Amino acid sequence: MLMKKASLAGAFFMSAIWLSGAQAFCPAPSGLTPVAVQRVVDGDTLRLSDGRSVRMIGLNTPELGKNGRSDEPFAVVARKRLEALVAASDGQVALLPGKDSQDHYGRTLAHVYGADGANLEAQMLAEGLGFQVAVAPNVDLVTCQQAAESSARQAGLGVWRQSPVLKAEQISTSGFAVLSGRVSKVQRNRGGVWIELQDSVVLKVAPNLLGRFDAASLERLEGKQIEARGWVLDRSRRGGLKEGQARWMLPLTDPVMLQVVQ
Repeated sequence: MLMKKASLAGAFFMSAIWLSGAQAFCPAPSGLTPVAVQRVVDGDTLRLSDGRSVRMIGLNTPELGKNGRSDEPFAVVARKRLEALVAASDGQVALLPGKDSQDHYGRTLAHVYGADGANLEAQMLAEGLGFQVAVAPNVDLVTCQQAAESSARQAGLGVWRQSPVLKAEQISTSGFAVLSGRVSKVQRNRGGVWIELQDSVVLKVAPNLLGRFDAASLERLEGKQIEARGWVLDRSRRGGLKEGQARWMLPLTDPVMLQVVQ
């Protein structure tokens, strides 16, 4: 057991050195209290010994299979890696709750730090074991998380080994996706800003989030190739799909979820 623990710690130490550039943006604040982890649920969710479930802010890992569905690529690897990181931290982590401290499932939303002060979301992102996500107002660490993901993407690690980016017309199911497409139209109305990608997908910026975006830049997107990420919704299931509307809608939760490719 000692050998196993030592090897885990060694692997953790080496990856911490390799990651130091990304972590420089994400130092652990002082005064955080360690909490005991009961188990790792998946690559971005922990169950604490006090009964709380913690969803890590800024990280979305591939889904483990449920209800007869198979595991997504790297889902099991991500869970095992997070287990190793928690084990290397002696089964305890420190939490920094988000401005929104709970999600609609009742889980605690927090940044998670290991015993050495390493931000575990940045660690997972830098190893290509998940995707960076930003949901306002919990966006304090987007810069360092973006740097961590970029290093993995450039190195072709994990989920970036083969491009996970789907063309807009390839979207065929709801759920998290990274997609690309050319903007055919941008409209603004009382419902927010709507960015259409041909007839396949429409990106939506809700009115309450418009203040976080550069509205003029959004209006200049027409004709440009973009990459967007988030949780795709099937509008036909809600019965609200009108003739000529794209079936799939992706709500943009922060500017970092949208990039102009060219």
